[in-house]
Amino acid sequence: MSSINEAYVIQQYADGCSTIVLAKELDTYPKKIERILKRNGQSLRSKSESQALAIKEGRAKHPTEGSQRTEEQKIKISKGTEARWKNMSKEDRQNFIDGAKDRWEKMPPDRKREMLEKAGRSLQKTTTEGSKAEKFLRQKLLDEGYDVRLHVKNLIEGKFELDLFLPELKLIIEIDGPQHFMPIFGEKRLEEVIKFDSIKNGLLISKGYCLVRIRYLCKHMSQSVQRKLWALVSEQVEKIEDKFPSKNNRFIELEID
Repeated sequence: MSSINEAYVIQQYADGCSTIVLAKELDTYPKKIERILKRNGQSLRSKSESQALAIKEGRAKHPTEGSQRTEEQKIKISKGTEARWKNMSKEDRQNFIDGAKDRWEKMPPDRKREMLEKAGRSLQKTTTEGSKAEKFLRQKLLDEGYDVRLHVKNLIEGKFELDLFLPELKLIIEIDGPQHFMPIFGEKRLEEVIKFDSIKNGLLISKGYCLVRIRYLCKHMSQSVQRKLWALVSEQVEKIEDKFPSKNNRFIELEID
């Protein structure tokens, strides 16, 4: 077997060629290609990254292309994923988290930038169109027969907008993303958000409204998250409908992650 041009391997891999394709071309084994890349400081793509690249270049077909899961299948998959995470040992969970951090650190700068820009666009879209969680809750409450209004303004003095308003129950539901309690946009911005939220809380309570604030820590609106969110909110709505809380108990904080 002739010696392998390592510079060629590194360049071809960087250009998107897989270790399997390179191994076939050079009449060797994928593991040997991997060793060459690692020895030269080249980060290896994850399985999902390799699959995405193969799909993009037409070397593979998307595994779910042309198929659509039923609602029953989605719930089954969601419950399975939730169960696996719950039953995972503390050590395995930490390894999973560390692995995610490691993959982020090794990600090329242009890919990181692309993901951050996508996150920014998503946050902007959430601000203007309403989050998936808000829309989900609104629809569930409407299905239960409640009058629900999305993104209400001018209910109290000041430039305040309310996520969800149930007028018949005098109930406001606010869904707070991480920017409400984490310095995503800097410490100064976080202080401003906390102050703004505190003023809003005080005004609503003083006007006789009941306020439910949900600390929303989820990255994705999965079936599991939907079930947890609805269980939390529906329980509180039923309690408030049964007996409107006293003034000292009209601020309710929930959390979902």
